Amino acid sequence: MANILLIANLNCDRILQLDKPLQTGGRFHYQDGGQRLGGGGANTGLGLVWAHHRVALVSQVGRDKIGDWLLAEASTQGIECHLIQRHDEASNEMLLVMTPDGERTIIRPQRPIFELPAPPVWSQWDAVYFNSSAEGVVSWAKTALNHSLVFAQLAKDDRPRPCHILIASKTDMAERSDLTPWKYGLSIAGDSLKYFIVTDGGDGAILYSGNDSTHVAAMTSNVVDTTGAGDAYASGLIHGMTTGLTIIDAMKEGAQWAAFAVATQSSIPGEALKAYLE
Repeated sequence: MANILLIANLNCDRILQLDKPLQTGGRFHYQDGGQRLGGGGANTGLGLVWAHHRVALVSQVGRDKIGDWLLAEASTQGIECHLIQRHDEASNEMLLVMTPDGERTIIRPQRPIFELPAPPVWSQWDAVYFNSSAEGVVSWAKTALNHSLVFAQLAKDDRPRPCHILIASKTDMAERSDLTPWKYGLSIAGDSLKYFIVTDGGDGAILYSGNDSTHVAAMTSNVVDTTGAGDAYASGLIHGMTTGLTIIDAMKEGAQWAAFAVATQSSIPGEALKAYLE
């Protein structure tokens, strides 16, 4: 299978399950769901490990007990962690506030600045996925383009994301630009862009490529927890593209992985996806 490098966050999630939907000024009861492994690095990486890819993660965690726990958990699950850096600040929990309808609100502290070191030897990696605001992402991505298949998640702002395949959600795209989706994608990813995918939850996703656009339907699923659905979609897409599927079939694979994710009470992939991949 493929050698895949992920540049993404590794989080310690703390789940707070509310008794009713959030409302400004309201009072709520919650159940503490405890700690769990999370972040784009884990949510994207674990499914790829289960699909028998070699997966390494570039991230940073604190030099403390939570940081130790994160590295131990990710390593035990099969993600290579030798490229993860340690910083001297605390590894704070990320609070995931869940409502009965499966929606979630994320509350987290500011992360310390993460500076990427010199890039790796890209010829060793078949695919690279950027889902991080680390300093140096643009230069890493530019140097990877001629050696690896480069995927990127649209940032929360309009910073460049050089890549071959750019992924965004319809929510992220709201009121971003007056440009057409394809032209906007080119403004972010540059001339190397081949495909721009905009996901829309249960309404599927749209593929933009030049003047063409194609809708790919979502898979029907019983929504339990939407946390990590976008990461699971990206993971399935990467799996499809690194195993020879067409872009449309890879998007269908991403939709299938996302359907498993939202039906699981967890941000990381669940047993249903693991069974599907066996």
